[in-house]
Amino acid sequence: MLRTLMVTAITLTATAGLAQDAWLTIPETPDMPEAASSGTASVNGIDMYYATYGSAEGTPVLLIHGGLAHGDIWAAQVADLASDHSVIVADTRGHGRSTNDGSTYSYELLAQDYLALLDHLNVEQVHLVGWSDGANIGYTISTTAPDRLASHFAHAGNVTLDGIDPSVETNEVFGSYVGMMAGDYAAMSPTPDGFEAFLGGVAAMWATEKPGGLEGLQSVTVPTLVVQSEHDEAILTEHSQAIAEAIPDADLLILKDVSHFASFQDPDAYTQAIRGFIDQ
Repeated sequence: MLRTLMVTAITLTATAGLAQDAWLTIPETPDMPEAASSGTASVNGIDMYYATYGSAEGTPVLLIHGGLAHGDIWAAQVADLASDHSVIVADTRGHGRSTNDGSTYSYELLAQDYLALLDHLNVEQVHLVGWSDGANIGYTISTTAPDRLASHFAHAGNVTLDGIDPSVETNEVFGSYVGMMAGDYAAMSPTPDGFEAFLGGVAAMWATEKPGGLEGLQSVTVPTLVVQSEHDEAILTEHSQAIAEAIPDADLLILKDVSHFASFQDPDAYTQAIRGFIDQ
């Protein structure tokens, strides 16, 4: 039976200082902590930026960011998790410091990139924390290479186009995110003037129906926590509920008082939610 969990303030302390309208802004993330190692991996015809943190034994945590973003958006989560986990972040193909070879963006291709990165790092299995496109990459890996995942914390993903809230196209908060990422792209990318073409390529992926849909999730064996924000601008709650119902033994977690950008808006509670799942 599907269990729906509610995180209000994880519980009363972590979000005590949150403004009631925290979901209406996207705070800047802190600087990344010092990496144990970083570099670029030549995988699938691209140079993929990655960094590792912490030195704990056990299954590493792989954090996969959302569309248009980069690995540094995970700074708050990395600073916490690296105290007792090994943590891996990367910039998805064409995002941040990673290159693209002109290939059309697809979740299948992006999943192959991340699997190749794990091979490059000699990592057999990870706890995958995926946000938005990162969750969609995680769903793809869950169905194509499930042995590589110890678990999947899947926040704000979608497996059908009707899971997207159409009002996101005019939402001011989402629009401000795009503006933030345009600035980061100009500062980080090997092609700093290429944001408009990059945005077009990613948006085309967003608009492409995903193979398998909900039915394809019914054979997933990876322990999965489907995570939905109470005020998500992009993903409909009923779609996250349908995903959780489709995946055997998955649970649904509702993050209160935050939006699609929960990791920015309440990073402490977000990290505690990750820990509550992967450390159980």
